[in-house]
Amino acid sequence: MPTYDVGGEDVTMGATRRKFTLEFKTEAAHRVIDSGRSVAEVAKEFSIAEDSLYPWVRDERRRMEAAASTGDEPLSAAEVGLAQSDLGLAQNS
Repeated sequence: MPTYDVGGEDVTMGATRRKFTLEFKTEAAHRVIDSGRSVAEVAKEFSIAEDSLYPWVRDERRRMEAAASTGDEPLSAAEVGLAQSDLGLAQNS
């Protein structure tokens, strides 16, 4: 693969981008939320970029707040994944 010099940093074009499951994102977010540890600590533990983890934590906190405002218990990551896959199947039918 070709490598280019961008701002003094070598960048390989076409590098594979990592994809994370909803369960992984939720678990990482809860490590921050439940333990009180910093995003930097948890990102290092999971070998991910802090910039990836911040939105996951923000989104999970919003999801938890929305569930609390309706008096419902928040869905687990597995339940959210099932609901999303069910919606995807229903939309594709």
